[in-house]
Amino acid sequence: MEAKPAQQILQMLTGYWTSQAIYVAAKLGIADLVNGGPKSSPELAQATGTHAPALYRLLRMLASAGIFAEDDQGRFGMTELARCLVDAPGSQRAAALMMGEEHFRCWGELEYSIRTGKTAFDHIFGQPVFDYLSAHPDKAKIFDAAMVGIHGAETQAMLDAYDFAGVGTLVDVGGGNGSVLCATLKRHPALRGLLYDLPGVIERARQTIAQAGLGDRCRAIGGSFFETVPSGGDAYLMRHIIHDWTDEQSLTILRHCRSAMGPAGRLLLVESVIPPGNAPSFAKQLDVNMLVIPGGKERTEAEYQALFQSADFRLTRIVPTAMEISIIEGTPLPGPAKAASESGK
Repeated sequence: MEAKPAQQILQMLTGYWTSQAIYVAAKLGIADLVNGGPKSSPELAQATGTHAPALYRLLRMLASAGIFAEDDQGRFGMTELARCLVDAPGSQRAAALMMGEEHFRCWGELEYSIRTGKTAFDHIFGQPVFDYLSAHPDKAKIFDAAMVGIHGAETQAMLDAYDFAGVGTLVDVGGGNGSVLCATLKRHPALRGLLYDLPGVIERARQTIAQAGLGDRCRAIGGSFFETVPSGGDAYLMRHIIHDWTDEQSLTILRHCRSAMGPAGRLLLVESVIPPGNAPSFAKQLDVNMLVIPGGKERTEAEYQALFQSADFRLTRIVPTAMEISIIEGTPLPGPAKAASESGK
């Protein structure tokens, strides 16, 4: 039977109960503990240093949502949803930790962001999120893993949808730990890559490149895209980078890319494009998260068109993928590039 509007609203209002329960289970490593077989709450409490009756109540709640399963002996075991919380590459455990800690606190200050237009993250932690991550390597490691867990499947969708033919060197601007660039190079053996990100991030990326066996085809350079972007690329890729920043900051980044590329270069933004109408869209939710955490925004097609024009690019096409992301392609407009300093930082 379909829930009545009041029941639907109540389910939405209590949604954070489930998300925080998942976070605590992820932090305690419950999925790893039961991965080898079901365990009772006293056994799990002993392994995690928690209160057995309270832990039982938490796991019973999660089992009712399909996360873990309780057997007739009161032991909790794995389900497909619980398997997503195992501490393994590509899992959602890091995302659960990130969402349950800094993100949860920031969304608790959503009213502050709505009233002021400012980021709740800066308000709470006293510094922008990327400065915070640079100062907290342990949090940066969780962030990297969370991004792979959240966006990792998008890489295959991007590679299936976009033809990199004609690209000799691909520059991944703000490429993080290098997972996207490495996957692209593996898919296209003739392609060479250049990863560009902050020096602290590059140190983590070099490990990814070496582990992938791509050291002979991929270079990693440290720097800030607010100051410069390496030249020499045939295409400049940014996945979920521009959405982190305001229009003014984004123009600075895009104009640096415009100055770095030749007249036949390509700009490739991999982002969610907000669709028109009232249909559900993760991009609309992500847009508010950008307001609360880094201060950026998701954009509509018209907004990307205007942004590209201001940065001396022509938006040539938007290539949809099997996931809720698109490749927004641009080419340089004729004439000299505008100075990035015109847009500020």
